[in-house]
Amino acid sequence: MAEVIVLESPAAAGAFVAAHIAAEVRARPEFTLGVATGSTPLPVYEGLRAQAAAGTDFARITAFALDEYVGLPAGHPESYRAVVDREVTVPLGLDPARVNVPDGALDGIETAGDRYEAALAAHGGVDLQLLGIGTTGHIGFNEPGSSFGSLTRVKTLTERTREDNARFFDSIDQVPIHCVTQGLGTILRARHLVLLAFGEGKAEALAAAVEGPVSASMPGSAIQLHPRVTVVVDPAAASRLRFREYYRWAQDNKPEWQGI
Repeated sequence: MAEVIVLESPAAAGAFVAAHIAAEVRARPEFTLGVATGSTPLPVYEGLRAQAAAGTDFARITAFALDEYVGLPAGHPESYRAVVDREVTVPLGLDPARVNVPDGALDGIETAGDRYEAALAAHGGVDLQLLGIGTTGHIGFNEPGSSFGSLTRVKTLTERTREDNARFFDSIDQVPIHCVTQGLGTILRARHLVLLAFGEGKAEALAAAVEGPVSASMPGSAIQLHPRVTVVVDPAAASRLRFREYYRWAQDNKPEWQGI
């Protein structure tokens, strides 16, 4: 069972996760962080900026992004390369050469997944992977039906996912139909998974991922197969969890020596 931590707000959750990441970086300056995009991880990035301002040096870490849209022009502000640069690379003072994002360019797209897998393998993998969860249950852009053994590849986005992401564009017509995403099998190779979810709109998918059956119909349920998973949520996202009172009890009575 994943460790589920319920905190009072996204800001509190972000500060909590950022403090853990900063402690890991201070202990191992060449830490490897798996970064996610969308609105969910933004409180963590805000917390990491506070940690940097307080003196934590992130300059030697390596980052690997989960996914990228296919076909957006180079420099498009909603490409995930641009988002990661804007939210993570520049504010934290990361070396851009150490920040990796799948290649979504149409030229060579047929090898984009293999190239990203090779880069991950050559580096030695990810220490901590940040994850959000979509209303369809997707993690990364692994939509329902994705194999738990899948590797980085091109996927077709559901209309629901495109509708959810349209808020970042002028219209849904501008949201790409395809993406390059780490597969579920790729994600499960990270040494620690930290899944974040905020708001009532994520409650149903979160409950299915954490407590429901392990099924390709609910890609987020793949986290149940991982030996080290921390789920950090606000009360609204936790509202459909059957065992939320136990999670609170475990959280309040956690041994002092046990980290997240």
